[in-house]
Amino acid sequence: MTYKINEVFYSLQGEGFYTGTPAVFLRLAGCNLKCPFCDTDHHDGLEMEVDEILRLISSYPSRHLVITGGEPAMHLDAALVDRLHDGGWYVQVETNGTLPLPGNVDWVTCSPKTDRILCGRVDEIKLLYMADGRDGERMERFGAMPARCYSLQPCDSSAENPHEESGAVERRNRLVLEECIACLKANPQWRLSLQTHKMLNIR
Repeated sequence: MTYKINEVFYSLQGEGFYTGTPAVFLRLAGCNLKCPFCDTDHHDGLEMEVDEILRLISSYPSRHLVITGGEPAMHLDAALVDRLHDGGWYVQVETNGTLPLPGNVDWVTCSPKTDRILCGRVDEIKLLYMADGRDGERMERFGAMPARCYSLQPCDSSAENPHEESGAVERRNRLVLEECIACLKANPQWRLSLQTHKMLNIR
């Protein structure tokens, strides 16, 4: 069995519940959605066997593994997660929620991009704040779903508008952040998630 690996890197988790945690990132190639604000090049990849993956990720000191994409649920299975557990790894998965995930994952962070979550158990719902007039509706829908943590993250418009003048993008992002903060104050079930890795200029 092989898995298509887009990249592996070591950094700090930049967003969500585990912000600031040293983690190894295992990016699986491909996605089943085409979000206009996506800022990740996840298309290419190298087919690797489990033993190759384990050797590669074990060169780093942390045993917190973030499996991301693209959409990792397109490839991830329980057998790979079992092997990771055997190696002492804590397995966090970042998913858009549109496909089932194996039930033996330790922590599921779901950033829903459609109206339904189909991935199974969710530990953290990380919702993008879009400032499009529908954020309250989305927060009500996903805030009613069982999870251990509800995070609201202002959407960075730089990926959606790559040719827009930088000052205009900064102004747009600042307004989105201000709206997001006001929304959080009115809905204290949710907590703020920022893309701190971008602020720190790290991966």
